[in-house]
This record gives sequence, structure tokens and C-alpha cells, in this order.
Amino acid sequence: MNFFEIFDFEPAFDLDVNTLSARYKNLQRAFHPDQYASANESQKLLALRKATEINDAYATLKSATSRAEYLLKLAGLDISHETTTVKDPSFLMQQMEYRERLEDISALSDPYDAIVAFEEELEAEQAELEALIGRELKSAHYEQAANAVRKLKFVNKLQTELERLEDEASEI
Repeated sequence: MNFFEIFDFEPAFDLDVNTLSARYKNLQRAFHPDQYASANESQKLLALRKATEINDAYATLKSATSRAEYLLKLAGLDISHETTTVKDPSFLMQQMEYRERLEDISALSDPYDAIVAFEEELEAEQAELEALIGRELKSAHYEQAANAVRKLKFVNKLQTELERLEDEASEI
């Protein structure tokens, strides 16, 4: 059973994360170890395996990046542990500019406005990439979707670094 089937979804990039969360909570209740306290060891082990599978499926599907990687894997293209780099020169140049911007923000005495502005820019970039991934996957253009996922990973990493800068700034 694939992760989408666990939650009764058709395999697709676009899914309702709120519905996913609700279905996850229902399944967690159904397979919670307390429900099997008086069961035999075999039933307890089966419930534990099912709960683990539910947790893994939820963690994968709730993240747009992980969900896209999983869909690509289902299509025969596993990029989850690859080291392939993005070969788009304009995107790479933009990434270098973003890195410089992070450095500039880290040097500011009051970086909050710059952090908020950069967060908004990265969120817009993320939304564009996620829309592109959805279109490419729907059209079965798996290599193009994989390239967009690689770009999304760069943006996600930048967002994580920006959050770290925000945390550091709040400690001052």
C-alpha cells in the first residue's frame, strides 16, 4: 500500500493538507498502542507497524518537497538521496545573490525588516516552484518536476538559514 492509499487519496501533488491531518489523527487514534493494550503480542506488533507506517506516510505527504519526491519515486525516479546539482545558470546566480543577501542580513544591527522582506520573497519563490512541480507531475514531465524539486530544496535550505538568523537576532 502506498502512502496516498493509507489516507484514501489519489496519488497527486496537490492535496488538502487539512484533510490529510484530520485523516492522520483518526488513523492514529485507531492504531494507538492503548487500543491494543489487552491484545496478544502479534496484534500489538501489527498495530505498532501500522502506526509507524501511518507516521512515515504523514511525514512524507505533509511536506510539499517530500510529497513531490515520493511521487517521483512512484514514477520510477528516486531523487531523495541524490547529489545531482541544478544546472540552470540563472537559478544558480540567483542562489549566489540570495546567499550574499543572507550574509548582509546577518551583519545588520536590526535585521527584522530585512528578514521579513526576504521571507516574503522566498515564500513567493516557494509557491511558484510548488505550482510548477504540480503542473509537471500532472503532465508526467518527471525530469522537469525533479529539476523543480531540486530548486525547491535550495529555497527550503535558504528559508531554514533565514529562520536561524531570525532566532539569533531575537536572542540579542
